[in-house]
Amino acid sequence: MKKFTTSLLLIYTLILSPVAYSAGNIKIMKIEGPKEELIFNILELALKKTVPGVRFEQSPEAYSGARVIAEVESGSLDVGWGGINPDLEQRLRSVKIPVLKGLLGHRIFIIRAADQDRFSRIKTLDDLKQFNAGQGTFWGDTLVLKNARIPVITTIKYANLFPMLEGGRFDYFPRAVHEPWVEVKSRPELNLVVDKNILLIYPFAMYFYVNKSNTELHDQIYQGFEIAIRDGSFDELFFSHPMIKDVLNKANLTQRKIFRIDNPIMGKDTEPDRAELWLNIEDLKNH
Repeated sequence: MKKFTTSLLLIYTLILSPVAYSAGNIKIMKIEGPKEELIFNILELALKKTVPGVRFEQSPEAYSGARVIAEVESGSLDVGWGGINPDLEQRLRSVKIPVLKGLLGHRIFIIRAADQDRFSRIKTLDDLKQFNAGQGTFWGDTLVLKNARIPVITTIKYANLFPMLEGGRFDYFPRAVHEPWVEVKSRPELNLVVDKNILLIYPFAMYFYVNKSNTELHDQIYQGFEIAIRDGSFDELFFSHPMIKDVLNKANLTQRKIFRIDNPIMGKDTEPDRAELWLNIEDLKNH
């Protein structure tokens, strides 16, 4: 009986130990493109701090954001990621460290080439509010802009935004700093350019999400992330990644006119005062 009890205790300990996931694969969505590659590298870095033998298995095809949420909720995927969203917070368990240091809340604009002089004359946020932004109808960023009383014209389809901008339906299309050059280059017939003057900043966190019941994996990611922040390996990975280096080289963020607005869906649990979690424009001069 004593041997049986000891065996059960051993099995129970193994099941709950931090290395439980090292025996299997962490299931994630298929990685496509440099942004997803960086996010995966960060997840891998965090988990290897707490689960040294961790392995990953990608889905056979790329999933939409909605599909990823559903797959994590059902348990078919172990980890997903996405921008902070009240619906996600209800359905899944978030690891409350901003994966990309709030980079997605740093926005520069796609504009019509003929309008660069108009945008170069913008000096204040009130000046910017004289122009209409273009956004997706259901994007979280749309709520952020409207909350700041920035006029917004919306459409359901992302692809429609570019011809709408070119046709004068609105004046600028705010994009995360890594996005606009590829988008402009792929549409040469529209005569669009990346604005050189303005950087719009608002708090915006992208989180890793796990199933509500998977507290073990949540804690492994969170604790590993904290270790990577403390030992400097997170910053080293982030700032050395080709996408980030390319963004910092092209965007000239430190020389832009900066406007800051609030994000009504960001709570205090995002720890806005922990400077090491967030991108600081002044710190970019050291990278």
